[in-house]
Amino acid sequence: MLELLAPAGSMEALYAAVQNGADAVYLGSGIFNARQGAKNFTPQMLTEAVKYCHVRGVAVHLTLNTLVSDREMNDVIALIREAATSGVDAFIVQDLAVVDLCRQIAPHVPIHGSTQMSIHSLSGVLLCAAMGMTRVVLSRELSRDDIHYITQNSPIEIEVFAHGALCMCYSGQCYLSSAIGGRSGNRGRCAQPCRQSYGYGRWENKHPLSLKDNCLLPYLQELQNMGVASIKLEGRMKRPEYVATVTNVYRRVLDGEPITEEMLSALSAAFSRQGFTDGYYAGKTGQGMFGTREDKYDDAKWLAAVRATYEAKENPLVGISMKAVVTEGETSLTVTDPEGRTCRVTGPNAELARAVALTEDALRDRLAKTGGTPYYLQDFSAVIDKGVTISAASINALRRDALNRLTALRARRDVPALHRPTRTKIFAGSKEIPAPVVQVTSKEQITEKLIKMKPAALYVPLHILAEDPIYCHELGRRVRVAAVLPRIVRDHELERVKRDLRTVKDMGIRDALVGNLGLLMPVREMGFRIRGDYGLNIYNSQAVNLMRELELQSVTLSFEMTMPQIRDVSKAVPCEILVYGRLPLMVTENCLTKGRNGNCTCNLSMGKLVDKTGAEFPIIKDGDQCRSILLNGKKLSWLDRQKDLNRLGLWGIRMYFTTESPREVDHVLGNYLDPMPFDPGACTRGLYLRGLE
Repeated sequence: MLELLAPAGSMEALYAAVQNGADAVYLGSGIFNARQGAKNFTPQMLTEAVKYCHVRGVAVHLTLNTLVSDREMNDVIALIREAATSGVDAFIVQDLAVVDLCRQIAPHVPIHGSTQMSIHSLSGVLLCAAMGMTRVVLSRELSRDDIHYITQNSPIEIEVFAHGALCMCYSGQCYLSSAIGGRSGNRGRCAQPCRQSYGYGRWENKHPLSLKDNCLLPYLQELQNMGVASIKLEGRMKRPEYVATVTNVYRRVLDGEPITEEMLSALSAAFSRQGFTDGYYAGKTGQGMFGTREDKYDDAKWLAAVRATYEAKENPLVGISMKAVVTEGETSLTVTDPEGRTCRVTGPNAELARAVALTEDALRDRLAKTGGTPYYLQDFSAVIDKGVTISAASINALRRDALNRLTALRARRDVPALHRPTRTKIFAGSKEIPAPVVQVTSKEQITEKLIKMKPAALYVPLHILAEDPIYCHELGRRVRVAAVLPRIVRDHELERVKRDLRTVKDMGIRDALVGNLGLLMPVREMGFRIRGDYGLNIYNSQAVNLMRELELQSVTLSFEMTMPQIRDVSKAVPCEILVYGRLPLMVTENCLTKGRNGNCTCNLSMGKLVDKTGAEFPIIKDGDQCRSILLNGKKLSWLDRQKDLNRLGLWGIRMYFTTESPREVDHVLGNYLDPMPFDPGACTRGLYLRGLE
């Protein structure tokens, strides 16, 4: 049976989810979760929430799905210990370092890979399984065929987002909010700039980055047949009434009710962005997936009716069995829950009936009055002496005492054996001046000046190298080339990528730049040396050390880090950072040029988005697929501060060319060798100085 996993951004929302039929809830505690704007739970509230849920047969998944800095590790360790002691049933994690900490500290608690890990392929799932995870939450962009293939071959559980807000960008790969205002989605503080208005080439009151909410209500049986373990409802930032409504509708359909207009109207009344979409699941991307919020969610009568489903009301959720004994020598009631926990209480001995003797039906009817508790009577048996009776008050007392004891037993959790994590080893960085590294987007950008400069590595898109093997071979003889793989490679696309890798390998290329966990295993199996790209979101020392264990040749540190963080991070493998170029802010499954008028022109002209302040965001393709990368308008530049970069212990500093012409490439390379003054009108220092909120 599919697990119904509902959001709980507050204690009231948790009540709403549980009382409306959630099998599990997910919630955050402290600052290390992707919804810091939610009320979230203090450690004391978390303990109470877990008890409340466990009594009612509901699991609690704690979100630890943000990137964590070195200075925050002790706080994360404390939170993991507190949560494990509280009895949470799973950790939902993004940062590989936190995965490792959870596994070390509380190995008995399952770890779920968050959608923030950008897992969208079977090989990504297999890597997560190898790292000790028991479930993976897949990227929301996957189609039914993608999901089916993964679930049929996965050794661990698969979770799918079924309802709620869709990010325009693949989760974990969005840097738009951090670039604009220093509020990072990878740190739980996304300001949702994708919901704002943009135009193509000039500002218009359009919303080309705002998707409708997902709705997979008609496909629940299909998802279950595929082998999906859990469906997730989005909404930790939404009000409890929303949680109650959506949970209730999905519960009813999971329980076999046919979908009705009343259900669809309820979902729309709870929250809608001009309707819902199943575009990703159905494999039908395009203009029909887009919409903006409709403000129609404050009907007082509707809100009161929804609140009545969980306020001051206890819906019976746990079926129990009762065995009663009423004899002259014994009066007892034994209650057993679905997990086999048993409580036995005794009462006053029975007396001979003066009028009407106690019957099994009468006793069952009295004991079945469990209103106001989480329980309902499922099975009943009784041993009653003939001609005896006990008072109604005594029967009520038996039931009350037995259920109170059962509640206490269900809320109890054994104190787990927790362990101390190993101390993170800090590897010293290079004492040499960082080497220049260059990444290009087009063949034309590989100028003669660039080749003669002899960068430590030249990153060239894989499809460009594979399209011209002779050129690839000659280029590889003159400079050290690494093939840049797309950040997004779905399972049905992997064979094409492997074919291209075989082509460039035959031409002498042995290095590959990889920005997604799902490509690490396939690329290594083909004999390539792997260099980790920014898409891996390496943000702390333990994550760098794990890259050493995975045998990466180098890693690109997150451009959301500050200079002090970069300086102090472990250099277990050679590290590089981006120091020039337009930062990639989004990678989208929906082609942004197609969103303009329904026609894809990304092979001809990509264009740019413009916001209401006049800021421009150029668009390029992700590899040779019809996926878009949204770039920052201002170019990152640290070329004039290379002395500062020299103190960071880095192996390389990367210049990333996207929209530049060959002439502009040569100009920047000259600026690297003979730096010009910083131009604040055209360039930015990024987050290396100002950091994140």
